[in-house]
Amino acid sequence: MGTRFRDRTEAGRHLATQLKAYQNQSNVLVMGLPRGGVPVAYKVARALNLPLDVCLVRKLGVPGHPELALGAIAAGGIRVLNDDILSWRNISEETLERITAQELRELRRRDRAYRGDRSQPVIRDQTIILIDDGIATGASMRAAIAVLKAQHPQKIIVATPVAPLETHHALSEEADQVICLATPTPFYALSFWYENFAQVTDDEVRKLLDQQSHNHTRISSALHFAI
Repeated sequence: MGTRFRDRTEAGRHLATQLKAYQNQSNVLVMGLPRGGVPVAYKVARALNLPLDVCLVRKLGVPGHPELALGAIAAGGIRVLNDDILSWRNISEETLERITAQELRELRRRDRAYRGDRSQPVIRDQTIILIDDGIATGASMRAAIAVLKAQHPQKIIVATPVAPLETHHALSEEADQVICLATPTPFYALSFWYENFAQVTDDEVRKLLDQQSHNHTRISSALHFAI
């Protein structure tokens, strides 16, 4: 494998090889962070015959610099803040609350768009493989870990194709295991590590979730009858 990934599909395929121990396990759930993490998570879930769902979090971007995360929010009202960025950019409480409210509306919209009439997944006592297409500051992933921990999973495994080494170390303090294919220095931007880093649409996310729901049900049924 070269320094860069061709696209999210290739990254997911490589990531699946590091997670083969979880193939066909009945208490394992793959969760992707929308939008970019879902195509990667789909390839992992497909390769390992595991159910797929989404863990919805929203980055709280600095006004005028949305790529710079001052924190993130997740379902259940959980908010994780980057105090260094808040202080450096001198973000007021009023500004923070406005950004939070805006992203909370988008989070609720995406939940309706992606999930449709499907129920929320069971997290308690499950091993969760939490996947994104790459991790920069780790704010969104930390929010995702926090919302999952509140639901008492058996284990949380963070899996990603690429992340800075310091972020990998920081997340290792919060998750049970972190699997990262590459920890380049310097990191540059996440898009640098993909030849094709096209934006993922809501429709693509919904289709991948529906497709893996069908795949997993079909293959699991065949395995059951084979036994």
